[in-house]
Amino acid sequence: MTSNIVKFVYKNKICEIEDPDPNETILNYVRTKLKKTGTKEGCAEGGCGACTIVLAELKKNNIDYKAINSCIAFLPSLEGKQLILVEDLVFEDKLHPVQKAMVNYHASQCGFCTPGFVMSLFAMYKNNSSYKEEIIKDSIQGNLCRCTGYRPIIDAAKSLNTESKFDHFSKNKNITLSLLKKINQRDIAIYNNNKKYFAPKSIKQLKNIIQKESNSKLISGGTDVSLIVTKEKKDLNSLIYMNSIDELNYLKEKNGYIEIGATTPLINLESFIKKFFPDFSSILRRYGSVQIRNVCTVAGNIGTASPIGDTLPLLLTLDTQVVINGKNKTQILPLNSFFLGYRKTKLKKGQFIQSIRIPLSKKNIFKAYKISKRIDDDISSVCASFNVEINNNIIKKIKIAYGGMSNIPKRAFNCEKILLNSYLSDKTIKKAKRLLEKDYKPITDTRASKEYRMQIAKNLLEKCFIEIRQKKLIRINF
Repeated sequence: MTSNIVKFVYKNKICEIEDPDPNETILNYVRTKLKKTGTKEGCAEGGCGACTIVLAELKKNNIDYKAINSCIAFLPSLEGKQLILVEDLVFEDKLHPVQKAMVNYHASQCGFCTPGFVMSLFAMYKNNSSYKEEIIKDSIQGNLCRCTGYRPIIDAAKSLNTESKFDHFSKNKNITLSLLKKINQRDIAIYNNNKKYFAPKSIKQLKNIIQKESNSKLISGGTDVSLIVTKEKKDLNSLIYMNSIDELNYLKEKNGYIEIGATTPLINLESFIKKFFPDFSSILRRYGSVQIRNVCTVAGNIGTASPIGDTLPLLLTLDTQVVINGKNKTQILPLNSFFLGYRKTKLKKGQFIQSIRIPLSKKNIFKAYKISKRIDDDISSVCASFNVEINNNIIKKIKIAYGGMSNIPKRAFNCEKILLNSYLSDKTIKKAKRLLEKDYKPITDTRASKEYRMQIAKNLLEKCFIEIRQKKLIRINF
């Protein structure tokens, strides 16, 4: 069954929007249609957190609360979810514990950023039983404040450890569950002023739509594609939203590799991949913010082919494979040959990324580093990844890749060549560093100069092998 009506839960009732504008953001709807102006627009690109709202979703007969950036989320993506705004936290004229804590600890000054902080902390409050400083900082890493500073905000969050975890959302949980279950989530097809939006519920239906609407933009989190609307002020005339397909949202280990479904949010991958590749998990913790990682995907990172996508250098060194589906067949392509040029890939019309496979090996040493102007919620100046196998101080296998150094994420083949089957020594590393100049010709932009990028790339190569040698001193005589 296909419908042109988007249904969601708001204020304990099911709301319906018929044929919404596929390019309208949730933020615009909230401010102009619902007339709820607590939610602000700061950057229009998911970088400041002033627009943070919370969406609650049905998950195994429970409710999962996710903070997202409403400024880059399209309105039809509300389908099947509960919308929670900062105004909704007040109950019977009493502040929510999160709001009360912000007041008590003087955690607001000009107030512009405050609603976003409140919503990020509300999601944290609902999803955790206790609030350590690490959890608090992760929760607000996507929210910027330039008045109050972060100390009173962090203190306010810590005080929630002494507050009751039972709020009016807890009280209404069964009502919310019932309403969410009543929304019979259907395939969505919207036609509005020459704009189209499709949200299929199955891979089969997705394949049918892609064949008919081959010029459509595929989106999951849409955190990159949405900027065409919010920053470039252009229309996206046909969108296919993949996040409604549960078949594509999974993580599993089998047959010697990890498989990541195309719509699996990075926030889920972050914890899952830690036991296999701790450095991968560390990079993901610095990927955008919680609001971004709650919706964006590895498949989206690969599909947009951004030269500064943080996951791509890591995936390149890990010999990742991309599972491509289409009308007639499924293909498995190596990521190392997937990128053709600036934001160009081997993905053809009528095809979509179904999953990503990462091989596992007990012999390899995996290292990854991100250099940016600030630790959290920032774009890389350089992202570097190294996958190494060393036996008796001889480099038996080596894969090196960098982001931010070229118009595509790419391997350092010349550097790898001199390191392969070489004795791990200072002399070898110096030669390898020089060969990076042959592998890359970085540019200067607002994030870094070309000279800085090259020097950082060389430094990270040296840093990687210093750390490997220090770790292996226990069993290898250098």
